[in-house]
Amino acid sequence: MTKKLILIVGLIIIVIVFLNYGRSMYMPLVNKLKGKQTVESRIDSIEESVWHRLEKNLGLAGYKMDFPKEIIIAAFKEERILQVYAKDYNGIKLIKEYTFTAYSGQLGPKLKEGDKQIPEGVYNVEYLNPNSSYYLSIKVSYPNAFDKSKTELATISDMGGDIFIHGKSVTIGCIPIGDEAIEEVFLLTQKAMHNTVKVIISPRDFRVNSNYPEITRIDWENELYDIINNELETLPNTNYN
Repeated sequence: MTKKLILIVGLIIIVIVFLNYGRSMYMPLVNKLKGKQTVESRIDSIEESVWHRLEKNLGLAGYKMDFPKEIIIAAFKEERILQVYAKDYNGIKLIKEYTFTAYSGQLGPKLKEGDKQIPEGVYNVEYLNPNSSYYLSIKVSYPNAFDKSKTELATISDMGGDIFIHGKSVTIGCIPIGDEAIEEVFLLTQKAMHNTVKVIISPRDFRVNSNYPEITRIDWENELYDIINNELETLPNTNYN
């Protein structure tokens, strides 16, 4: 009886681990069976519910009838917070912030493939993925020109890539914020994609803590953090919820 119980518990643990960490293997098959979604079909399916969830936030930011046409995304690794700002002729206002649902790596930039680091720098959104293994995802333009100028690797491909903001609660080097949150950020980004959507990823919120972390494996972190800090200074210093 004890052996059977141990076996059952072991199988349950294996299934739970696989469901959480094996998504990259089984979700492509699930998506294939369900049929591929387009960005437009995803937007059609989530827009009404997302609008109701964000209506108060958007109203406070001055958007009572429609979504903003320009947004800025800022992510802070130490605080594990992602913020979305609206930008227009009235200035920049916080719409909403979200908590990371998982985290990998440590403070400091991504330097190579497989180091599990979330990049640090100023990026853009490259595209939206409506068929992500992690529900929905937003592609970040790592490596950027600054990253490439600092690498000591032989080829750019060795720096890694495929950095996304996505759903679910597991990650290696990306920014997960859960399914409901990614619906909101996905839709806000889609509504602003005709403008460049900037993504600032910082080791910490320098508006709150101005001290730059020391990164022992590089000697150019202050140059990088000056660039990031200059971008953060354009954003309102809004307290975390």
